[in-house]
Amino acid sequence: MTVVLNPGHNGGNAAAPAAISRLVPAGFGQSKACDTTGAETNLNGYPEHAFNYDVTLRVRALLQARGVRVILTRNSDSGIGPCVDERARIGNQPGVAAVISIHADGGPVDGHGFHVEECTCQPAGATVAALSHALTVAEHDALVRGSGLSVSTYLGSDGYLRRSDLAGLSLATVPATFLELGNMRNDGDARLQSSPAGRQRIAQAVADGILSWLATR
Repeated sequence: MTVVLNPGHNGGNAAAPAAISRLVPAGFGQSKACDTTGAETNLNGYPEHAFNYDVTLRVRALLQARGVRVILTRNSDSGIGPCVDERARIGNQPGVAAVISIHADGGPVDGHGFHVEECTCQPAGATVAALSHALTVAEHDALVRGSGLSVSTYLGSDGYLRRSDLAGLSLATVPATFLELGNMRNDGDARLQSSPAGRQRIAQAVADGILSWLATR
């Protein structure tokens, strides 16, 4: 099976404000900025774009070792974008089983933990929506078991959050989920996110969730 991993943001975004601020389609008649720069840790200034990309590479290696074909929406951490609508198009290409967006949050310093986001809409109908929900639950449960992160104490409910404004979900025509892998503003989460061993632990949990879901297909 083929899986698309979407590491949020990019290392060149901060130097290209005009490019990333232009509006692009975001689904259901909405528009959003092409991309943003992302968060960073208060602890040591570790940027989200680097975290996202590093975790994605680790997840890719774990999936490939199990025979899963993996496509990335970006192949470096020094470029610009791609825009959120282009990322969705990459995920929607024929033969893709699922799209997993990999991010970290920038929430209140006293809040910690991960949350998994799913769309309040059904961009591709009830069947894909049900598969997306099953993927979201599989990721949630794997993160609870193995990531070292708690469920979010400051956003959503029990580690879940439903939204209608994320282009990666609203434009998806295949099963998709969106991971916020801890709060970079919280020092406890940041210590895990900034550590290679911590990122490997998080990546293993993400990969376990994907593999669990693929096994049901």
